[in-house]
Amino acid sequence: MTAALLIVDVQNDFTEGGALGVDGGSAAAAAITRHLAAHAQDYALVLASRDWHDPDSDNGGHFASGEPDYVTTWPVHCVAGTPGAEYDPALSTSAVTHHIRKGQGTHGYSAFEGVAEDGRTLAQILDAHGIDRLDIVGIATDHCVRASALDALEHRDRLAPLTEVRVLTDLVAGVAPGPSQAALEEIAAAGGTLA
Repeated sequence: MTAALLIVDVQNDFTEGGALGVDGGSAAAAAITRHLAAHAQDYALVLASRDWHDPDSDNGGHFASGEPDYVTTWPVHCVAGTPGAEYDPALSTSAVTHHIRKGQGTHGYSAFEGVAEDGRTLAQILDAHGIDRLDIVGIATDHCVRASALDALEHRDRLAPLTEVRVLTDLVAGVAPGPSQAALEEIAAAGGTLA
């Protein structure tokens, strides 16, 4: 089995004190760092996605022009090149092999909507390396982790030999318990594994 780890959006604006900070975000960052210290050798690739929103646009309506509804419009967050877009300091990125930037002018919930420094998509990178299991961790369970996992499951039929998509449930943090649990159930119903 050739496995990869996808770390979703463990950024300052999504951890405590950030523009859209979630409770437990920094703890998830530290737990992911511990997981990498113990298991980095188990992964052929370690990929980390970040929201990397354009500074001079509403990013396809993602940034609210007035009061955000917190469903499809949001306060300004994770603007490219700002401290809020940087990784949380509790996350060690030394094992990361590919950095994926998403939301450049768009909503960009799923890491599969982003590109690496070399312009390749996440799907292209996974396919090129023959990844057959993708483990997903990060923030937020009920938004970008959910979207990334569901996209991975949707891409599974086109990404030979990807056969297994797992969300490591002790390495995620969500906005709210109810929606986070619903997101995990949706991922499992779509064929994902909760580990």
